[in-house]
This record gives sequence, C-alpha cells and structure tokens, in this order.
Amino acid sequence: MGEIYVLYGEEQYLIQQEKEKIVRKVTTKEEREFNYSTFNLEDTPIEDVIADAETLPFLGDNKLIVAENPVFLLSKPPKTEIEHDVDRFLSYINDPAPYTTLVLIVPYEKVDERKKVMKELKKKGNVQSFASVKEWNMEEWVQKIAVEEGVELASGVKELIIQSVGTNLMMLRSELEKLKLYTGNDFISKETAEELLSTSLDTSGLKLVDAVIEKDLGKAIAIYKELLRMNEEPIALIALLASQFRMISQVKVLKRKGYTENHMKTYIKGHPYVLKLAGQRERKFTQEALDHIMLTLATTDTHMKTGTMDKELAFEMMLYEIIAADKQSAPSF
Repeated sequence: MGEIYVLYGEEQYLIQQEKEKIVRKVTTKEEREFNYSTFNLEDTPIEDVIADAETLPFLGDNKLIVAENPVFLLSKPPKTEIEHDVDRFLSYINDPAPYTTLVLIVPYEKVDERKKVMKELKKKGNVQSFASVKEWNMEEWVQKIAVEEGVELASGVKELIIQSVGTNLMMLRSELEKLKLYTGNDFISKETAEELLSTSLDTSGLKLVDAVIEKDLGKAIAIYKELLRMNEEPIALIALLASQFRMISQVKVLKRKGYTENHMKTYIKGHPYVLKLAGQRERKFTQEALDHIMLTLATTDTHMKTGTMDKELAFEMMLYEIIAADKQSAPSF
C-alpha cells in the first residue's frame, strides 16, 4: 500500500532530515534516478502530482514524490493563479497508488485542522510536526550535531556558535562543517571559532538584531539584503528577531521586579550568554516599545505565512515600522 507523509512545521532542518530518512527507506539509489519527482504546489496543481503518483514506476518497483508548499492546507490560502482540485486529492488519500510514496513538505507553523483534507490525512497518512527549536535547547543541539560531524569543541565554542546562528539548525550544521573544513582536523579551538564566526557574524541574523537594536534602518536593510543573497528565509529571520526581543522583554519585566541575573535564569530558559546580552539591551527600550515590536513581528509573520503580503516587502516594512516607532519612544538618558 502506498504511503502519504505530511511533514509540517517551521524547523526546516528536522523536516529535511526526516525527508532524507524516508527517501532512503522507500527507494533504492537506482530507483531514485528514474522514479523520484519533486513539485512546488505554489505553481503546480495537486492533480498534476496525483497524475504522476498514479503513473507506474519506470525500471523499478517503487516511486517517490515530494510536494512542497501545499497552501490548500492553510486556513487562508494565498491568492494565486493555481487552483487545486482538493476533491481529487481526497480520492487519492483514500486509495493511494500502492507503488508510490508521497511526501508533503508543509513549511508552516499551523495548518487548518478543521479542513476535511487535513482530517483525512491524519486518519490515513503519517502526519509529523516539527516545531521550531527553543533557545534553551540549543546547547544540546550544538553538541548533537558536533558529534554527527565528528568534531570536538573547546570550552566557549558552543556559546560563540549559538551567538552566531541563533536557533537556526541549518546554519548550525553549516557553521560546524565550515569550522571542520578550515581546521582540517576534529578539534575546534575557541581562537579558530572566534576568527571564523566573527566573519559570518557580519552577515548573520544576529547582526540584523544588533542593527534593529541600534535603530539603524539603513544598516538593518543592508544586512537583510545580504541575508537574502545567502538564501536566508524572511520567516526564519522574523523568528530570530522575535526570540531575541521576547527575551529582552522578559528581562526588563523581571528587572523591574528586582530580580538579579542569577535569579532570572530560573524563570527564563535561555542560554546564559544570550541572557546576559538581553540584560544589556533592555535599557535601550521602553516596555511600550518592546510590546509594539512584538506585535509588529507577529503581524508580519502572519502576513508572510498566509501570503497576504510579499515576504520580502513585508519584512522591509516591518523593519521601518519597528525602528521608526522605537526612535520616537526611545528613553532618554
């Protein structure tokens, strides 16, 4: 019997890992040469995917199809020229081709659980959720991926890497691969990490955070454009900004209540280094400014995920909104 997998959530690294597991499980190397298809459902109707799924494999017993961005699973799909025959897909879910494995990659935080198609997928398919990694789990992920890459990290290197990549696991693996390649051995010293990561920080998401905190709109947009050229996703950058400002806001609230940095560690499950930075940064914002920034980030995130605004334009407008508004409400010292 053919299988249908639904891999959804914002953590693309884990989704890609799971996809590769499925690829190796259901097809041989020879079958993948002729019987492995990929589709983007933002510009291809689902019925075309089904037609391929129902076509017999060529020179093999099995075939694999990966279809990304099934926008019809969202509560409010973006308006496009592509119309999906969801009824046709429902028929396939109930009678899938026995020789085909269909994998849906759903890079959204939430899908519409009330839709019939989603209910049927949960009944008949294999639905897996991959939520974004939390800041307080990043040290474990650095260690896990370092072991996978076969590298040993000197004291202090984990903190430098977390500062560089935030919660982006794809970038984490990339940085570890780069460090290993540069050193030519399995040990990464703190000096080496500082030398290489300082270069990447110039164009990393955390430099974008710094530019926003410095209220430098020109610098923020320049860094953002560079990140786009590096194929960074605007949605991932929104998540990075949100995580940083959420911690800054939490620190500000606890400081007002008289908590010391050591006491805060009990209430804020973040890395100590990131917590220390948040303590330095919170003085640059009023609570009202932080609330406004978080609301703007949430609104922009919704616009991006629902397709009501172009992602790149929405991000630039968001930068202008939070920097301009914060300048007006910045505390004076």
